[in-house]
Amino acid sequence: MAKTIKEYIGNLTEWKPSILKLQALVLSAGLDESIKWGAPTYSYKSKNVLGIAAFKRHTCIWFFHGTFLEDKSNKLNISLKTTTAMRQWRFESLESIEKDSDLILTYVKEAIENEIQGKRITRQKNASPILVPKELQLRLNQDKTLTEHFNKLTPSNQREYCTHIADAKRDATKQNRLEKIIPMIKAQKGLNDKYKR
Repeated sequence: MAKTIKEYIGNLTEWKPSILKLQALVLSAGLDESIKWGAPTYSYKSKNVLGIAAFKRHTCIWFFHGTFLEDKSNKLNISLKTTTAMRQWRFESLESIEKDSDLILTYVKEAIENEIQGKRITRQKNASPILVPKELQLRLNQDKTLTEHFNKLTPSNQREYCTHIADAKRDATKQNRLEKIIPMIKAQKGLNDKYKR
């Protein structure tokens, strides 16, 4: 994985002219350049706007919040099935980049304007009620301090603990899980905090 832009471009063979052309177009729009996730990434006031990359059969420019681009020319694809906002424009030759240079720059400038306006997809909150399993509810009824700490947790953390207990099939497993999470609840930790950065 490249640690600098120079290293990334230096490692290219077939797609080097295409990446250099995309780089020049993007930089002409006034974005800041850095390397992130091993690829050239461009930002406006420290906010990621887009990136460029070379793959086996194509190069591409991806827009972090591409869902907000008008895409009147129908150039963008959803880059991953799991992404909501990101969009990608693929190029299979240097000629295709040169042919669409003005249009690429139009998309880049629109992406910058969207960043200035702060356009973002807001995540939908889980509005379903939190169903506290009887084993946990019994302990909450018996322990006022535990109840206070549980109520201070975020709804998502409360839901994770409840699901963790409810998903156990055996009563013994439910009790074992309950004993393990009580100190975590009192410490105001989420069930999966150790996996989050």
